[in-house]
Amino acid sequence: MELPLWLAKGLYDKKRKIVSVELPKIYKEGWRTVFNADANVVDLHRLGPYYYSFGCQLLNFDSPENPEIAQTLLQTFVGRFRRIMDSSQNAYNEDTSGLVSRLDELERILFHAGQKGLNEFQRWEKGQASQITASNLVQNYKKRKFPEVEA
Repeated sequence: MELPLWLAKGLYDKKRKIVSVELPKIYKEGWRTVFNADANVVDLHRLGPYYYSFGCQLLNFDSPENPEIAQTLLQTFVGRFRRIMDSSQNAYNEDTSGLVSRLDELERILFHAGQKGLNEFQRWEKGQASQITASNLVQNYKKRKFPEVEA
């Protein structure tokens, strides 16, 4: 029987064995081999839009494959990270929907953060960035008068 993750986590007990957890196919040996070969060719969004976060949640269950799953999650992220950030930095004013549609939700957040940083840098280079001002904390510090400490 299939259960949602939150329910399986609630019912899972290492001692009583109320439920057993079977790994989804994307976390099994066959897919781990594909990720280890070239993680960049995999459409993570189609296979599971929350690949990394769901995989991390699976590590809470006792499985003999947990070390391999953790290693594959890390290697997949590291292998895809450089391409994601390179694409976000080099896709100024270009259509990136093809690339973004293949990304996991965490990767999408990173991609958009990279593009935001690039856009802000471009604005700064063109002189369109807002003026740098002193923070309120610094301004208030100058206004404060400190009573002299008597020894």
